[in-house]
Amino acid sequence: MSPATIKNHYEAIIVGAGAAGMSAALSLSRSLKKDNREGGESPSILVISKLQPLRSHTGSAEGGIAASLGNEEQDDWHWHYYDTIKGGDWLADQDAVEVLAREAKKTVTRLEHEGVAFSRREDGRIAQRKFGGHTSEFGGKPVKRAAYAADRIGHQILHSLWQQCVQMGVTFAEEWYVTDLVLDKSKTANKKAKTENASAEDDAAGTTPAQPWATACGLVVLDTHTGQTRAISSDTIMLCTGGAGRLFHTTSNSWDLTGDGMALALKAGLQLEDIEFIQFHPTGLGHTGFLLSEASRAEGGILRNSEGRAFMRDYAPEHGDLAARDVVSRSIMAEIDAGRGVADPRDPDGPRDCVWLDMRGVGEDRMKSLLPQVYETICKYANLNPAVDLIPVKPTAHYTMGGIPITTRGQVYRWVDGQRRSVEGLYAAGECSCVSVHGANRLGGNSLLDACLFGTRAGEAMARRITAIASSHQEDQSLGMEAASNHAPDDRSARNENLMNQALSKRQSAMDHMLSSSEPEDRNEDSPDVESSDDINAYLLMQELGRIMEKAVAVRCDQTSIDKALSQINHLHNKALTLKSHSTEAALNQELTAMMEVDNLLTLSKAVLAASGDRKESRGALFRQDHPERDDVHFLSHSMVDCDGNIDWQPVHIVDMPPQGRQY
Repeated sequence: MSPATIKNHYEAIIVGAGAAGMSAALSLSRSLKKDNREGGESPSILVISKLQPLRSHTGSAEGGIAASLGNEEQDDWHWHYYDTIKGGDWLADQDAVEVLAREAKKTVTRLEHEGVAFSRREDGRIAQRKFGGHTSEFGGKPVKRAAYAADRIGHQILHSLWQQCVQMGVTFAEEWYVTDLVLDKSKTANKKAKTENASAEDDAAGTTPAQPWATACGLVVLDTHTGQTRAISSDTIMLCTGGAGRLFHTTSNSWDLTGDGMALALKAGLQLEDIEFIQFHPTGLGHTGFLLSEASRAEGGILRNSEGRAFMRDYAPEHGDLAARDVVSRSIMAEIDAGRGVADPRDPDGPRDCVWLDMRGVGEDRMKSLLPQVYETICKYANLNPAVDLIPVKPTAHYTMGGIPITTRGQVYRWVDGQRRSVEGLYAAGECSCVSVHGANRLGGNSLLDACLFGTRAGEAMARRITAIASSHQEDQSLGMEAASNHAPDDRSARNENLMNQALSKRQSAMDHMLSSSEPEDRNEDSPDVESSDDINAYLLMQELGRIMEKAVAVRCDQTSIDKALSQINHLHNKALTLKSHSTEAALNQELTAMMEVDNLLTLSKAVLAASGDRKESRGALFRQDHPERDDVHFLSHSMVDCDGNIDWQPVHIVDMPPQGRQY
């Protein structure tokens, strides 16, 4: 899919080709096609992906996408709105959640029109199932709200969006790795007329960023096929790089989710919002991390302890196994801590750190029809038959609720002196971003909705920006030479080129160092404290980091575990600085990209730990054993952390749902 020639400048670049990135690419392409482009030159748009697009992690989403369609029973988007706020433990921005819930039906309808093959009712309407935390009547009984395609909804969405992008002629650069985000932070960067067409909706909500903080210039990228490093400039850039499950040893995320976009933002001087909130999915297949969809419980699966007791009614009397994910994960860990855990049948003498998932009541035929991926995963990787065997499960790192702060139109901003300061031309969507619809804990089914909905909205905003810039250029040309000479000289292009060249030179020097001889010339063979590059490598550092983070902040934490992890990670960082590739060739060198991924993970891990340490309360997915209660007086705010670990706090947007107790 990569074209023969990648240009040095594009009107828009989207980084990432999952649901968010391809939704944005489609929306952007279609919006520009509608806008006065008839007969003119087609806009130049590039989608950069470090994977072939159909390998993006969206394809692993199993259970469903949430929307109050009301196909199975009465439902209302206001109920979805309430459930999402409650599920996020009142940390979500309620104006953003309203957009999510209100626009959900339209989003699912659009996906259906794109070709997503949803499972169907007998009357032909899209089928829906229950998911944890989704209720009727503002916290009443569980409601069927998740539209599904057996248990392969992500696969369906990814393939359908990709086919539509191909049909629209979207240009992909596959297996290209973005190494640097370049911003212009000079005071003169934004003297031109504002081109971000903020919506009335954002203005009314008070979420439109104030005076710009910086402007997007471009990206430094590595073509992994040739080993060539390139600088590609653009006035309009979008980050859709997914999550960071590889922070942890046990994760449901793919090997490639190394927090690249979030680390790019941190290194460029931006902040991350609420990054301390990392969701652990309750039902990871024991000691593999492979996800067993929440749909397995929605269809009748029951969690049991070593005594055979269905224990979730003890922790969530009304909703039981379909309580919110953070509640279920903590309940599982409480059973294990109480000595009622079970061992993985493959290691009967091993640690009793799992509980049973009992799916025997679902029935084999129903499983194969509605949960084929869950059934196949268990049979293949646990060598068990869920129709007759109990299945060992334990929480697995699954989703980052926090990320790059954005408005409901996808524009990235920095929180400065109590104001949102925009980064002109920079957008984000999907799991790498934080529009703050998930708060402290995401409800199942809201992830795909978030990615598709806000990816689409960001694409529309990017189109408005590109159209405004084109109109501005036309006006400048129509002024003529004499009138143009009365304007302040526009030196932005020269400044951008200089910034891009500096970033490219710095990155090339770093890569040359990593590709140089793996044996340092001044190594002292007699010193036991000096490790050669043969003693360590990027993959071993990833494993070590995952174990450190798991002990520090997986499901529960305290100040001691956080401080210990920070010290250990600083030591890992020093090791990472000594990494050298075992090959001096940059082309097709996976070790080279792995070293940059390690650096990104280390950068991100420090931000996660810094934010976790400063939030001295327990809320949603963050459970601090030394501060076990929620504290709305001091922490009803979003943490905003930068690359140096500095924390600022942004108030939560409360509209009509004041905080209250959270029970299931």
